[in-house]
Amino acid sequence: MSYVVDINCDMGESFGAYTVGRDEEILDYVTSANIACGFHAGDPSTMRKTVKLALDKNVGLGAHPGLQDLAGFGRRNMNISAKEAYDLVVYQIGALSGFIKAEGGTMQHVKPHGALFNMAAKDAVLAEAIAEGVYDVDPELILFGLSGSELVKAGRNAGLKTASEVFSDRTYQEDGSLTSRTEPNALITDPDEAIKQVIRMVKEQQVCCVQGSDIAIEADTICIHGDGVTALEFAQNISATLKEADIQIKPIKDTL
Repeated sequence: MSYVVDINCDMGESFGAYTVGRDEEILDYVTSANIACGFHAGDPSTMRKTVKLALDKNVGLGAHPGLQDLAGFGRRNMNISAKEAYDLVVYQIGALSGFIKAEGGTMQHVKPHGALFNMAAKDAVLAEAIAEGVYDVDPELILFGLSGSELVKAGRNAGLKTASEVFSDRTYQEDGSLTSRTEPNALITDPDEAIKQVIRMVKEQQVCCVQGSDIAIEADTICIHGDGVTALEFAQNISATLKEADIQIKPIKDTL
C-alpha cells in the first residue's frame, strides 16, 4: 500500500526585530508553510521575507489567520461572532495574498491558527463562517482543519478541498480534540514518541488518546512546530524517518 502525506509548519511568527524559530532551514524539510498574517504574529516585512523563502524552496504557501491577540499569541479564546470570524479571515488572507502575488507565487491553502483553529474545530457556526470566508476569497484554496472537526465538515460543505490535519507533538482527547495547552500532558516532548505517533496515524489511521483508547483519525497533513529549541532537528528527523517507513512526503496540492 502506498502512503503519502504533507508536512506543514507554522512560519513567519516573528515580529519586527524579534525572531522566532529557524524558518529558512526548516523549509528544507516541509512541503507546506502556514504564514502568520499579522494578527497573532508577523508583520509586513516578515510576511514578505517568509513568502520569498518558501517560494525559493518550492514549499506550498498558506495563510495562517489568527485572532487579533499579539500578547497572547492567538492562543487565548475570544468571544467573536461568525461575522467577525469571516471578516478577520478574509482580511488576513488578502494581506498575505498581496505579498504572494508580488513575489509571483500562488496561495495553496488556509490554516487557522491557535485558538481560532481549536474553536472552529467544535463550533459549527464559527467553522461555517471561516469556510465561507475562504471560499469567497478563492474557492480553489485548500482549507486545513483538525481531523474529524467541524472545520473540515464546513469546508467540504462549502465546496472547498479540505486537508485533515494531525499533530506530531500534541496529545489527543477521546473526542478527537487536542489536549489543551493548559494541561501538563498536552505536549509530546520525546521526539521518538512523536514520530511513532505520526507513523501510526498515517499508516493505521489511529491514535491513542490520553484516556488510553484508540480513536480513528485521518492524516492528510502533519503539523510540526518551528519555534522549539530542537525544531530543526525534529524536522530533519521526521522527514527522514517517514521516508524510511515508506511514506512519501508531497505538497498537499499534489495529494488531494
